[in-house]
Amino acid sequence: MTTVEKPALPDGVVAVVKRDCPTCVLVVPVLETMADRGVDLTVYTQDDPSFPETSAAVVDDTDLSMSWHHDIETVPTLLRVEAGVEIDRTVGWSRSAWQRFTDLEDLGQELPEQRPGCGSLSVDPSMTDLLLGRYGGAGLSGRRVTLAALEDEFEALFDRGWTDGLPVVPPTEARVLRMLEGTERPADEVVAVVAPDLNEVTVEQVAVNAVMAGCRPEYLPVVLTAVEAACSETFNMHGLLATTYFSGPIIVVNGPIAERIGMNSGGNVLGQGNRANMTIGRALQLVVRNLGGGRPGEVDMAALGSPGKLGFCFAEREADSPFEPLAVERGVPAGTSALTVFAGQGPTPIVDQLSRRPESLARSMAACLRAHCHPKLAIGFDAMLVVGPEHGRVFAEAGWDRARLRQELDELLLMDGDEMIRGAGGIDEGIPEGFAGATIPKFRPGGLQIVHAGGDAGLFSAVLGGWVAGEKGSEPTTMEIRS
Repeated sequence: MTTVEKPALPDGVVAVVKRDCPTCVLVVPVLETMADRGVDLTVYTQDDPSFPETSAAVVDDTDLSMSWHHDIETVPTLLRVEAGVEIDRTVGWSRSAWQRFTDLEDLGQELPEQRPGCGSLSVDPSMTDLLLGRYGGAGLSGRRVTLAALEDEFEALFDRGWTDGLPVVPPTEARVLRMLEGTERPADEVVAVVAPDLNEVTVEQVAVNAVMAGCRPEYLPVVLTAVEAACSETFNMHGLLATTYFSGPIIVVNGPIAERIGMNSGGNVLGQGNRANMTIGRALQLVVRNLGGGRPGEVDMAALGSPGKLGFCFAEREADSPFEPLAVERGVPAGTSALTVFAGQGPTPIVDQLSRRPESLARSMAACLRAHCHPKLAIGFDAMLVVGPEHGRVFAEAGWDRARLRQELDELLLMDGDEMIRGAGGIDEGIPEGFAGATIPKFRPGGLQIVHAGGDAGLFSAVLGGWVAGEKGSEPTTMEIRS
């Protein structure tokens, strides 16, 4: 692609006009007067090189290069330029403003006192993508792929193996540039080293995949942080890919950004329907697939997988939660936007419509958590408990916070080794016989995460089963989201 540099402005007064603007036509006599009376004037015309007829220098800007690079939003616009630098501007026609600009006190006496201008062609909705791609793409370093004239762009992306099985949005230069407007981070900043290929991935490359996933620009800071967290040594994305287990990264978002970008923390929170939830998780998975090489049947060796591996992301419901936000519990200052990445899979329901005492409800939850992975396996697998709002109110009314609930669950999840050893209950699966007579916790310390989310109606909660815990598996990883 040819790099188009920002056009330099001539010193003096610069006027930007177009024929298809009544106010521009109105001020043509004024422009001629300015030229005749010695104003150092250059006129840029957006739509007709023969307009206006004046003795001043007229520059053809029908390619809109000058107008786009110098942020012309209205015509006519007057700019005052010294040593190539704009020092002042006025838009539309205002007799007093133009007189001040030119030091001609009687300028435009025959015209109305003022008239509003028209929209510049450089900001016309029909032109914005074209111009952004033409002039804004010079800073992008990614490889350009040219499709044949008769090639369907959506099918082309399938054919090249860049999708997760669903159609993706073609990442045109204009779309990628708009996506990059969602972050203050430089496009060439390295975000993470992405497994399994251990490629250094930049902000621009993440933005390309965020476009493909269907994200909006304001989601990009969340996607970037999710990539950083998932590619950390503690989370162990490579191990999660290589396992034959079900799990993938689950993203839980806390703080002001969740509401600002419209994330769902309420009804159907773990399901479809919310663009931010759906596309942020998908963008992370596309980064891992397209930039890290984590493709099913290659490094991704999941035997069964889970629909959540397309993308799994939701916000914690903080406003009426009985608990402090998950990110705060994990060390992030209150009121800070942050996310936690957890290696898990789809929800297992907890149905308890009768418990009105926290003790009873905790026992229901513990009974369901005992069955995670297998009722006779313990310590090796983490889990996330998603407490629905109606269940949350039971704990809130009793004054139970997250620590109190976890304490109760820890006690309820102490398992009898005699019932869990291999062969007990006629089931060969289980823990080694050496644990007979021992009391074993279902989860390792810190292995059970508790969050609050879901819709108001329904006495339901859920277990999001986790992958192998600790150094041999994955640690939940929490990071602040920076713009």
